[in-house]
Amino acid sequence: MNPTPEKINDSFSESNSEDTRQQQKLHKKKSSTQLPQPGTTQGSCAFDSAMITLVPITDAAHVVHGPSGCAASIWGSYSSLSSGSMLYKIRFSSDIDENDIIFGGAKKLYKGILELTRRYKPAAVFVYSTCITALIGDDIEGVCKNATEKTGIPTIPVHCPGFIGNQNLGNRVAGEALLEHVIGTAEPDTSTPNDINLIGEHNIAGAIWNVLPLLEKLGIRVLAKITGDAIYKEVCYAHRAKLNVLLSSKALINMAKSMEKKYGIPYIEESIYGIESINQCLRNIAAKLGNSDLQERTEKLIAEETAAIDEKLALYITRLQGKRVILSTGSFKSWLIIFAAKKLGMEVIAILTKNNTEENRIRVKSLVGQDGIILEENSPEEILQIINENQADMLIADKRHQDTSLTARIPFLDINQERNHPYAGYIGILEVAREVYAAFYNPVWEQVYQPAPWSEDEGARGAGEAGGEITSSSPSSPSSSQKEEI
Repeated sequence: MNPTPEKINDSFSESNSEDTRQQQKLHKKKSSTQLPQPGTTQGSCAFDSAMITLVPITDAAHVVHGPSGCAASIWGSYSSLSSGSMLYKIRFSSDIDENDIIFGGAKKLYKGILELTRRYKPAAVFVYSTCITALIGDDIEGVCKNATEKTGIPTIPVHCPGFIGNQNLGNRVAGEALLEHVIGTAEPDTSTPNDINLIGEHNIAGAIWNVLPLLEKLGIRVLAKITGDAIYKEVCYAHRAKLNVLLSSKALINMAKSMEKKYGIPYIEESIYGIESINQCLRNIAAKLGNSDLQERTEKLIAEETAAIDEKLALYITRLQGKRVILSTGSFKSWLIIFAAKKLGMEVIAILTKNNTEENRIRVKSLVGQDGIILEENSPEEILQIINENQADMLIADKRHQDTSLTARIPFLDINQERNHPYAGYIGILEVAREVYAAFYNPVWEQVYQPAPWSEDEGARGAGEAGGEITSSSPSSPSSSQKEEI
């Protein structure tokens, strides 16, 4: 059966993360089990985020039970990478039309699953409901059960119609599908005391590949990745890990809590973005596994990696320190950009925020200091005013603000979720430094800072008539003599 609204809202109320507790204190009149309101799914719905969570299982087939447009809207939006199978890149859809809405699309879905399993031999099939198929009441649970019996290939229903809620709820629904139908259905060939699961990282641009070598050097085995660059079988035996490491996505904290309750696996919440964060992550993993020798090796590795990255960043710091920047915390991995700017000696004069919790606002204020400016509206007029009044040197945000930076004639760095550069681990901070440097010292800005030719002509004529000298001014720009190839 499809989940009821009460069951969906129970998923919300089970989360007792720090963010939730802070919001409950500040908004006592608002119930945590309040039904989704119109407009709450704008930008990313539950269907989108459920697929973002599960599609990185690379050797599975992912079937959208709905109109073909639903499948087209999500594929390719996030650059989750695979080191093996590329089956997850293929779009499968039941392509529901008007007749199916009237007579039901369950039979069409069943035939489609049989055909794709015959042709592609996937390790598993995930079937995602959509708004239309949920409204007409198609029984995807029964279809998946019959398909599993017929083909012998696990077929998992994911009840994620977009109208049930926003992005966080979609992530939780995906996690619950894994808990109910996948985790605990297979056993690993071997087991070690240092087996861990990485939960909540989707390997965008290959980010997780910056971290796996560090864990390998320490002798820590990643038993399952949920779900970046994962294969179906490893998710099945994730219940045999000794520790769950929850990375980035708090929306999957219910999965970690359920695995602790059901399988006795403790969990920790960590981040792999930023030097201080990755150091703390490695230390906490070693401490939680309870191995003194592992803790000694971890400290040695941290010292080596930190020294190496500091040496590589030295030249970037020389060229970028003191530059005044405006950051957006509404973009992907924005906290990393804040820490990176601080590491490079750049002065953060303003931060653009959107839909942040009170805890995040306090954290932002501590980073920018008492003189820092925090904007929540993010209107171009306000941003331009701050740029002009504070002589900002650079704007780091997503592409929505690119026109604003061009109007202000300052360098712009686009940081968004469709990025093609991995920012995780020690290598990630170096990648950020390279991008900031390349954007700031791009030769195009020498041309942008120059007065327009017609302005020079008009100024020359006016000065000739007045018999005075010609003067001009423009914002300070990085001169060619300042540049250095890095």
